[in-house]
Amino acid sequence: MDEPTTSEAPSEQLDTDRFLGRFYRGTIIKLRRGTQTGIIRSAVTRRDIPFDFQHVRFVGAQARFDDLRESMAVGYDVSWTTKGLCVSVIFIPE
Repeated sequence: MDEPTTSEAPSEQLDTDRFLGRFYRGTIIKLRRGTQTGIIRSAVTRRDIPFDFQHVRFVGAQARFDDLRESMAVGYDVSWTTKGLCVSVIFIPE
């Protein structure tokens, strides 16, 4: 059997406009320090997705809620909850 040509081989590169590593790209647009919640806006769809700090797992740089700031570019992943779509992982690039 012939090996696939480069045009037939699956692409190993992710769309860097849409993904940051293996995470979706987004920007923190709102932080509520008192309740430790916030909102990330998707870089592609412009959808606002909420997060609750106590239910988020951090990947990358060590992070505390106080390390986050509005307009910070982050990577993220989502999960479905009883409240709808929510951020479940935040990746802070080094």
